[in-house]
Amino acid sequence: MGAWSGARSRNLLAVDDRDLSVDERPIGMFDSGFGGLSVARALIDLAPREHLVYVGDTGRYPYGPRPLAEVRAYAAQIGRWLVECHDVKLVVVACNTAAAAGLEALQRLLPVPVIGVIEPGVRSVAKATRNRKVGVIGTVGTISSGAYQEAIGQLAVPLELSCAACPGFVEFVERGETLSDQVVVLAERLLAPLRDAGIDTLLLGCTHYPFLARTIADAVGRSVVLVSSADETAFDVVATLAQSQLGRGGDGPGVARFYSSGDVDWFRSVGGRLFGAELGDVGQLSWSAAEAVADEPGVSGTTMAVSRQHQ
Repeated sequence: MGAWSGARSRNLLAVDDRDLSVDERPIGMFDSGFGGLSVARALIDLAPREHLVYVGDTGRYPYGPRPLAEVRAYAAQIGRWLVECHDVKLVVVACNTAAAAGLEALQRLLPVPVIGVIEPGVRSVAKATRNRKVGVIGTVGTISSGAYQEAIGQLAVPLELSCAACPGFVEFVERGETLSDQVVVLAERLLAPLRDAGIDTLLLGCTHYPFLARTIADAVGRSVVLVSSADETAFDVVATLAQSQLGRGGDGPGVARFYSSGDVDWFRSVGGRLFGAELGDVGQLSWSAAEAVADEPGVSGTTMAVSRQHQ
């Protein structure tokens, strides 16, 4: 597998949440499906005393091909549910497409801190590159949004950026086919331009993609450093908890609760394989129609009704 860069390569003992104030409320996190479990895993490993509520919106996945306005409405609907039904103290948008579509709108909408996965990943790729030639891969929605292009363009040190949309990757992960011949052929075709561009660092701009790390590394070359935003995002969450005095602290492990808007048995099966056996029971969610949320300053949108089971 290609070399890895990210927060997990650091000494985790450098982050000590014993000094955080005690706030028993959980952290909320969501993704279109299973990809955000990579962020959940990193956060639980880094801050094991924190409670977590995770939503996999598998009833409406994948987000990548959908219009950004539609994804923004979904993000607002889930964010409100996390705040109103679980009283979360912080929301992690563990989906690159949702973060690209409306992170700023969600930050204005919700009364708690909201953290995305784009900025942490960009900081990490800037540290990892040696020849300043970097690549970003993501869903069609993420790449077409220009979010990564804009974030990398704002770095103090200019980087030569090559981007590639990878339609189909998410679906392979969701089906648990991470090493099939079909996904290998697809990866070689989609990633050939990045390999030819001479990049030395590749940012996996979708939280599903770490589960395809071996296939991606083979396609771009084992010397290319693969960067996942999951670990960096987890460090951002812990830093925000400390700065805002929202950490749980105390003794005893946190409790993680998982919900799906699709087939919960399927989520439990695939999610357990990707996340680990401790995924446990999965609650069922059902959504009302999501209303539009304007991506403009000062526009908060209207309250959305949410039908839920098994809080």
